[in-house]
Amino acid sequence: MLDLLWNGLINIAQWKYLLPLFAGTFIGVIGGSLPGVTITMTVIVVLPFTYGLDPLAGLAAMTGVYVGGSTGGLIACCLLGIPGSPSSIATTFDGFPMARNGEPGRAIWLGVWASVWGGLLGALFLVFLTGPLAAIALEFGPWEYFSLFVLAMAMVAGLSESSLLKGLISTAIGLLITVVGHDPIGSVPRFTFGSAFIGGGFPFLPVLIGIFAFAQIMTDLEKLNSPRGQAAESLVGVKLERFSHLKVNLEIFKQPFLLAWATIVGLIIGILPAIGGSASSVMAYDQAKKFSKTPDRFGKGHPEGIIASEASNNANVSGSLMTIMAFGIPGDAVTAVMLGAMTIHGIQSGPLFISQNPDIAYGIYAAYILAHPCMLLICLALMPLMLRVTSVPMAVLAPVVLVLCVVGAYALNNTMQSVYVLLLFGVVGYVLVKLGFPLAPLILGLILGDQIEINLVRAIMTDANPWLFLTRPISGLLLLAAATSVGLAIWQHWRHQKRIAEEAPDF
Repeated sequence: MLDLLWNGLINIAQWKYLLPLFAGTFIGVIGGSLPGVTITMTVIVVLPFTYGLDPLAGLAAMTGVYVGGSTGGLIACCLLGIPGSPSSIATTFDGFPMARNGEPGRAIWLGVWASVWGGLLGALFLVFLTGPLAAIALEFGPWEYFSLFVLAMAMVAGLSESSLLKGLISTAIGLLITVVGHDPIGSVPRFTFGSAFIGGGFPFLPVLIGIFAFAQIMTDLEKLNSPRGQAAESLVGVKLERFSHLKVNLEIFKQPFLLAWATIVGLIIGILPAIGGSASSVMAYDQAKKFSKTPDRFGKGHPEGIIASEASNNANVSGSLMTIMAFGIPGDAVTAVMLGAMTIHGIQSGPLFISQNPDIAYGIYAAYILAHPCMLLICLALMPLMLRVTSVPMAVLAPVVLVLCVVGAYALNNTMQSVYVLLLFGVVGYVLVKLGFPLAPLILGLILGDQIEINLVRAIMTDANPWLFLTRPISGLLLLAAATSVGLAIWQHWRHQKRIAEEAPDF
């Protein structure tokens, strides 16, 4: 294993891979530092430029975007008090107060160094645990895969912020989109209505770009005149005070338990499908406060809060990569795009991915590891530039991102059909956002729809007994976990509504 990892590191160190990795990391840091431009949107914008690259070079670029974006978000957190990306939201709690207390440099670099060490610790788990997880997944039959995908969708729908019902409806819409076109087993046309436009189904990436990027941009544009940004006590333009990188690192390593525990929390949250980096950073922050000897200092610029949030944030990336490489399930929207990129290059992720594509698998490990020193070098060299980037207005960014999305959709097949699909689903995504429907369940339904159908048909073709989904131990446990997830979501929603009713004034 170590030999393969060493070969992967040497391979990625070649210019043809290192350059895309470095460029992806740079774009990720810039994209992550821009409030309103999420890591998912940044990966979507970068994706079309990887079509013509070697598969490993393209995946290295996207891994760089993922790692860089996870760190870049902390810059806006510390200077603006607004998360550059949702995954760095907990950094705002202590990063912004520390910056306002006259230590913006210490706040930013505590976060950067904690991201580096948390990410590299997560790499150990990524390298050594992905293989055993894939070996477990090899024991899965079509019943277990069907149940696993059902569990993933139940978790996403159950964790929807708005309501369980809207999460389930959003998931169903994603599944319905995959039904349009020819079925994956018998190639029978479905819901095509004789139209050549939808005869082949909707291509995944234009749908993804339309639903996520278009809807996000339109929502951000609506907020341009929001008083929120004007009310924020901005620190943009501030010069970093003199500080020692050595002291910052000593400050981190004086608390090894905090660093290790935050890393493990981020890793576990990353492995679980669809929970995401924002939950991991908030959960690690909460754990750090509970274990701290000085919990009263949290929220006032406490370094422990920044360390926990950022270490967990970057370790979450390694957990998401483990899920996609071992089970073929995207852990979040960013890895969903990476899964789409693998499909475009003819690479099948899942339990056999590492054994069938060891060069690419260990290349991804190496890219993830090397992305951290790349990110560190970029931050060291270009921090003054990044401090200015956070002040770029959305009115300038939005048209640029929109044009790149359209060009990317067109470049997929060099046809206007992909652009029409992008615009169609851009409107659909925007309408769903306005109606309060979460988009993450829709995307997961879209990604897993074909696999759910294929495994369901395979299971029934192997044995027509439907009770096997419940009587096979792993399949039954996974379906039980899915039902429990939905049950817990209903209970939490009921408890929340009850608390609101109790707190409401009694007239």
